[in-house]
Amino acid sequence: MSGDPDPRYVLHRVTPSEWVINDRRYESHDPRHVVASVYEYADTEVEVVWLRDLPLAVRYATATEVLEEVTRVQDSSRATRPIAIPHLP
Repeated sequence: MSGDPDPRYVLHRVTPSEWVINDRRYESHDPRHVVASVYEYADTEVEVVWLRDLPLAVRYATATEVLEEVTRVQDSSRATRPIAIPHLP
């Protein structure tokens, strides 16, 4: 994970076996604030309910791994500059 002092996505534990991933870009009363709910499925596996349309898996090893994946996917969408399309003569 990056050492960003003010990350966009944060993981919050709700119960001993449940977490939510919040998008800090939106206020807490905004429905877009919660990105996913993460539930402990087994001792070595968590299950994710995505509340946004993200092309990601529904099972991971840990809740932290889910957070890292969301951060990676969302940051990679803005990682490169737009590619210029040459015009026809």
